[in-house]
Amino acid sequence: MIKSDAFQIHLAGLAKGSQSLNPLYVFSGDEPLLMMEAVDSLRAFAKTQGFTERDVMVQDRYFDWQSLLSVGQSMSLFGDKRFVELRMPTGKPGREGADVLKNFATSLGSAGSVPDVIMCIQLPRLDLKTKSSAWFMALDEAGMAVQIDSIERSQLPQWIAKRMSLQLQSVEPGEAGLRSLQWMADQVEGNLIAAHQEIQKLGLLYPSGVITDEQIRAAVLKVARYDLFELTEALLSGDAARLNRMVDGLQGEGEPLPLILWGISDELRTLNRAQAALAAGESLPTIMRNYRIWGKREKLYPVALKRIQPKKLKQALVLAANLDKQAKGLSVRDLPANPWDGLRLVGSLLR
Repeated sequence: MIKSDAFQIHLAGLAKGSQSLNPLYVFSGDEPLLMMEAVDSLRAFAKTQGFTERDVMVQDRYFDWQSLLSVGQSMSLFGDKRFVELRMPTGKPGREGADVLKNFATSLGSAGSVPDVIMCIQLPRLDLKTKSSAWFMALDEAGMAVQIDSIERSQLPQWIAKRMSLQLQSVEPGEAGLRSLQWMADQVEGNLIAAHQEIQKLGLLYPSGVITDEQIRAAVLKVARYDLFELTEALLSGDAARLNRMVDGLQGEGEPLPLILWGISDELRTLNRAQAALAAGESLPTIMRNYRIWGKREKLYPVALKRIQPKKLKQALVLAANLDKQAKGLSVRDLPANPWDGLRLVGSLLR
């Protein structure tokens, strides 16, 4: 399985004629904008090579898996080459689907070198178990599997700057420009499609060249979208300013507070158990594996375990439990009148 940058190299090789189209491409990722752009770029090149007919199949509970096996056998109505997309929103084909996908991959392996059909399978971000499954490994071997990684929060300002450069625009040099990029990142965090639209808006409103901080602030809307997982990431990183922005955003979007408190309490309990295991002499890799800490949390936990004082962590656990009672209508002494404000207190204990 390759990453996005390797796929871009493959696309460049296709354009130069140094590489050939594969009969199968598998894209995996949770960022809709980046997934859409990757598939669009492949489809656009395929169209220049005569793949002018496009079919879209969506896997749902009524999906006929046997229809997939006939994709390469059925001819186009007009004799054109076909670009076929199979979208699997859950990434779970089930037993029948897994068998069909393995057979489909095998049939591709025995096909000629010049395909008449290109199959493009779109999956959500896959866990390690799915990547190790027989059906996915068969697809990966038969074609090209591409992992579309999301943009990390720390990389978002640079991503915005790169997108602006594609429309021949840039921010002011030095510290002023860095502040502008950081401000834009705060406004669009968690909503990459909206970020793309705001950058395009700058291209429509202003000519090529340097865009000032004042111009950016006048044009860019606050379109950030937050979720519980990002909130716990801010909690683990000790970023109080980001956590406060997220609390405001989640409250404004009407997210249920008991659900948020459940997620935070669960993370605090995991932190507490991990700290206790570390104090008992267990190795950090063992702790990470035992408590299923992976992904972005895998990078945040080692720093958080060193930074957070055990006493303050226990205080945060008690505070979260009392806030949960308050959010459910029970009376609890010595808490802010608004339980949303109590979330900020939890964050302040873990800085």
